Amino acid sequence: MVLTNPPFGKKSSITIANGEGKAGKESLVYEREDFWATTSNKQLNFLQHVKTLLKINGKAVIVVPDNVLFEGGAGETIRRKLLHECDVHTLLRLPTGVFYAQDVKANVLFFDRRPASEKPWTQRLWIYDLRTNKHFTLKTNPLRYEDLQDFIRCYNPENCLERKESERFKAFTYDELMKRDKVSLDIFWLKDESLEDSENLPDPDLLARDVSENLESALEQFSTIYEDLGK
Repeated sequence: MVLTNPPFGKKSSITIANGEGKAGKESLVYEREDFWATTSNKQLNFLQHVKTLLKINGKAVIVVPDNVLFEGGAGETIRRKLLHECDVHTLLRLPTGVFYAQDVKANVLFFDRRPASEKPWTQRLWIYDLRTNKHFTLKTNPLRYEDLQDFIRCYNPENCLERKESERFKAFTYDELMKRDKVSLDIFWLKDESLEDSENLPDPDLLARDVSENLESALEQFSTIYEDLGK
């Protein structure tokens, strides 16, 4: 079993100095024969790497940012291969900013590796939406274990074949996923009240705390970057 999260951030790049001493950047592209697609996207490469680590019937639980769910090109190729060669059975959509930093949108993807087969192993993908109309922060209102209890009940680890749909838990068949543009798994169905009704905005004090936490998080990241540049 592999339980992990990839490095979050922009696409990989390396700095190259030319003959005149001027520095430039080029994308660092990974090419591996056991990968489905060649890409400079670190998260997509990490997902492919995790799949190669699994033995047959091995299980993976991996945190992925939203772009892994909808990016085209290599992203679409990887999703098609993953759905065909593995049983991709569950996707947990996390609230914004609770896993890595404010404004980062992350998800937890659950899949099992299966033997080679002409037929796709994924029959249906169950998606739990813990993001829409949910409001958490890293410090003042962090996500707690009790907030995951409904997801755990819906996941039904004792017998995943007897799952039932609910307001936040929906199943999508393999054929339905294949018909989506770029085989996007970026799926929502609940009405986002914050977008539909301006009267339902959070309390001003709560918004102020969020802004403060965003600034603190940004300053911490800038400090880290500054220290790295100074080395």
